[in-house]
Amino acid sequence: MTLLKTFGQFIEDSKQIIFIPETMHSARRALLDWHGALIAGADTDTAARLRNAYSEELGMGNCSIVGSQQKTFSRAAAFINGTISHIAEFDDIFRDGAYHPACPTISAAFALAESRNDSLADLLEAIIIGYEVSTRISKVIQPSHYKYFHTTGTVGVFGAAAACARLLRLDAVQACNALATAGTFGSGLQQAFRSDSMTKPMHPGHAAEVGLNAALVAQAGMTGTPDLLEGEAGFGAALCENPRWSEIFDGLGSSWNIEQITFKNHGCCGHNFPAIDAVAHLLNLHAIDAEKIKKIRIGGYKATVEVCRYIHPRTPFEAKFSLTYTVAAKIILGRVRERAFLESALSNPKIYAMEDKIELVVDPECAAKFPLHRSAKVAIEMNDGSIYAHQQLTRHGDPDEPLTDQELIDKFYELTEARVGVKQAQTIAAELLGKPTLSVRGIAELWALKTAL
Repeated sequence: MTLLKTFGQFIEDSKQIIFIPETMHSARRALLDWHGALIAGADTDTAARLRNAYSEELGMGNCSIVGSQQKTFSRAAAFINGTISHIAEFDDIFRDGAYHPACPTISAAFALAESRNDSLADLLEAIIIGYEVSTRISKVIQPSHYKYFHTTGTVGVFGAAAACARLLRLDAVQACNALATAGTFGSGLQQAFRSDSMTKPMHPGHAAEVGLNAALVAQAGMTGTPDLLEGEAGFGAALCENPRWSEIFDGLGSSWNIEQITFKNHGCCGHNFPAIDAVAHLLNLHAIDAEKIKKIRIGGYKATVEVCRYIHPRTPFEAKFSLTYTVAAKIILGRVRERAFLESALSNPKIYAMEDKIELVVDPECAAKFPLHRSAKVAIEMNDGSIYAHQQLTRHGDPDEPLTDQELIDKFYELTEARVGVKQAQTIAAELLGKPTLSVRGIAELWALKTAL
């Protein structure tokens, strides 16, 4: 049995699983959070350009596009919604794999489920399976994979393919073929988000489309390469060093990784979070006067220093990948949500001045704990010489310090109420976290027209 054959059998057997309420609730949380990220990206310039690029494919099919009154076919919907849901940088994280599973997995599964008018329960079960397969792959190829590759683009194809295979009720051979076909199209280079470009969000969009397409062609009888993961010239050999394939099935079926997902509390790159949370802790504990801060020293892990390297960012994109800016914004504005990335914030002289007081270095202890732990050490020195220090061992929102349902709902409302209206936002949240009455197609109708520009 190759690795993908085992996953294929797992997907077929999953049709017999009755998921416990706690696992289904975790899937509901993921689906709600994806909706928040999706709707938050709907009115951006990047989203408008993307919809315009697909204008020839809109106006046919029965799948909704966020921000458009026109519908399209499932593959295009997967790509467009998968891209738009990653624009605002509010989508979830699987910490152990340095991976955002929602945008590729849910975007693909939602498009397919809407095209088939599947039930919400069917979609939730498919999401659980898509998360399980892809998160397991993401975990055993790290940390070396993240040196050059954007895991959400590369591994996201497996999440999308597995979820869609589950929705289509493919047998073990077909599911293996879907995963194998998807895997050879996995892509996404980190260089794409080391400059201000619109490419990064297209990584999960591409992954969503690839995974959905792979499942559909597998259903039609197209075959893939079963040893694509572990083969001599396969995914692992090409994209990482010494993948731990022997660990990939540990505990498979006895626990579910969708219950171990990080939900973002801040609207920026997740590598910024530990420092933001550490500063927040010190501000709350000591009632620090921002005007009396002399210097802030932050020790983080290597990815924080390399990826979140912008100083005095000029654009929202750069700001989301700036440790100094997001920490300064937390101190001056109180939150690092959408308001922190408006032009008024980017040109705020108080944020600019606070940035100049921040020093970021690689801390050996924090670096050694990555990616299993996202930590930071912060020391705030005041003008009178006093120093307040804190070591943040995790991020608020990580599995060991999760957001409550209410915090998740509050975040969803903040991202959506201005775009779809208070009543509509409340209805979506009630459907996704409460007792559902609508199919996937009915849920899409709650936001599709309301977000049309």
